[in-house]
Amino acid sequence: MTKVVGIRFRNAGRSYYFDPAGEEYFVGEKVIVETVYGVEIGTVSIPVIEVSDEKVKQPLKGIQRRATEEDLTRLSENIDKEKEAFKICREKIAKHELEMKLVQTEYSFDRNKLLFYFTADNRVDFRELVKDLASTFHTRIELRQIGVRDETKILGGVGICGRELCCRSYLSDFAPVSIKMAKEQSLSLNPTKISGVCGRLMCCLKNEEDTYEYLNKQLPRKNERVTTMTGDEGQVIDTNVLKQTVKVLFEENDEKEIREYHVDELGFRGQGPKASEDGYEGPVVTNEEEDAAEFFFNQESMPEKKAEEEPVEKKPEGRDKHKDRRTDFRRNRKDRQNNEGEDQQPEEKGGKDKNKNRYNRNKNRNRGKDNKDKKWDRGDAAHEEKPADSSKKQRPYYSKHRRTQKKG
Repeated sequence: MTKVVGIRFRNAGRSYYFDPAGEEYFVGEKVIVETVYGVEIGTVSIPVIEVSDEKVKQPLKGIQRRATEEDLTRLSENIDKEKEAFKICREKIAKHELEMKLVQTEYSFDRNKLLFYFTADNRVDFRELVKDLASTFHTRIELRQIGVRDETKILGGVGICGRELCCRSYLSDFAPVSIKMAKEQSLSLNPTKISGVCGRLMCCLKNEEDTYEYLNKQLPRKNERVTTMTGDEGQVIDTNVLKQTVKVLFEENDEKEIREYHVDELGFRGQGPKASEDGYEGPVVTNEEEDAAEFFFNQESMPEKKAEEEPVEKKPEGRDKHKDRRTDFRRNRKDRQNNEGEDQQPEEKGGKDKNKNRYNRNKNRNRGKDNKDKKWDRGDAAHEEKPADSSKKQRPYYSKHRRTQKKG
């Protein structure tokens, strides 16, 4: 565990950990600290606490001192200089005809750097602007492009709820917000009603997302079939998430009726009503309707647990897939033959035995024929050479491999 103190440099900004060096600091105190960007003045947002070593980035930088009256006077002077720099920068932007919107100007506490925040739709080449600003203010100039959410956080404003914007008042980081959150809370998908001042989805949609997600899991879906405590079965047409009520449509003959129930008085998704009447054991189901009707609150209609299956022998790794398919095919053919009463045929051996049997059949077929002297003569009369007839003109013979005429 490490003792740290949280320092914040902006209103509703992120808090950074510093080493208190054994001193006590209270929330709201102004202190002077050294940061990556130089010496800055900040406000204590978290008093001295102990946190785990995993949440602390070593080495921790220490606090130089508490802010004095001179430091506070210098801070007010920097604010006045920032306003002047803002006006000058806007004139320079118009002079260079750059498509960018200046949002804020910020001086470092020691005035060694002047930072300009701006927004732009596309990439901006501001190299000439930086040179012009550096020759005017004689200090280090930095231009930083930000998004529309950061712009709204810096400028501030009032939301449609009538209160100060969340990002300006207390939000230190922007959480991702999606249109799914608006659907989960049954809000209108009109962009003007679910968008904030920045033009993006309102950050407050994230605040109640977990609550609505939990409540929606307790309710049945629309068009889902539910069962009441009296055994009536109907269809869900509407739900109220906060009240946890459900409107159910019942149809009997040609009559339709809509009733409203609390979710605990309905059975759905394989479960019965949580609030059951005294002595109520479920509806009476005839044998004809037993297969068609599904009353989930009756234990007898619940699906039985599957019997434990016998362990299947695992095949060794690296086994031939095609060989397994051939074996399965032969086994299935054998079973079909047994079922149909056909004679069982002996299986052919595969591999070397199969080739050996084929060689023996060819050998027995040619046995007894005079094929010792002539290697390719199989004793077939069709292959015997016939004397050439001089009266008929022989056609040229073309080989398959060479397209040349055979000399005769």
